[in-house]
Amino acid sequence: METLTAPAGRRLRDVVDRYMESCNGLRAHCERCLETRRWDGQVPLMLVDAAFMSIGLNYFTSVVPAVAKYEEWKNQGRAPGSLRELSALSYEALAPLWTNRRSWQMARDVAACLADDSISDTGALRGWAAEASACSWKGDRVGMVRGVGINTFQYLRMMGGVDTSMPDKIVRRVIAEVLTEAGAVLPTKGDLELIDTIDRIAALTGYRPIELCWMTWMIQSEGKVMRMAKYRDLLERI
Repeated sequence: METLTAPAGRRLRDVVDRYMESCNGLRAHCERCLETRRWDGQVPLMLVDAAFMSIGLNYFTSVVPAVAKYEEWKNQGRAPGSLRELSALSYEALAPLWTNRRSWQMARDVAACLADDSISDTGALRGWAAEASACSWKGDRVGMVRGVGINTFQYLRMMGGVDTSMPDKIVRRVIAEVLTEAGAVLPTKGDLELIDTIDRIAALTGYRPIELCWMTWMIQSEGKVMRMAKYRDLLERI
């Protein structure tokens, strides 16, 4: 494993601090995520969020409005309100809300993996997340669901209370930029390597892996506005 010199470690902390200065409010959002309180603590909405996000559309302009609409339908009795109900959802009933069949299939199959009538939905998600491991994600019951890749797997673990990160392309690019600016050499090519590197950066800088992960997304610009500035209030809702 690569080691960092003391000067490189200090530079890394300085660079990360500078990036994080633009992300006021992000820590509170990450705390809600780790406490499984996103979407008002409604686990089916978290699964739908993850399933919709997995097909690569813009999260804030496409996924969030669709999940909010799902919540509205749920409150009207038109959409599943529990993992058990979600595991038996009808695509035809919900296609007008989100047409991508693969997303619904994934949400249904993950819900079926997690649903446990002996515990709450929150307990089911958190119990699975605590036992699951990124190192063996392909053999995990959720990881084996069609359409669930390492990023969706890690995203679900984060919402289930595990302080970790997702090795998606934006995270990889920004973390590589951070390391380059700091003159630090740590691996970012492989998915597990990147997750481990973010863990190491967290240990060196005092930030949590989940915060570093969300930071990479929130410093991106939409138009001329940084996402953190544009969606800071929305983060308090989701």
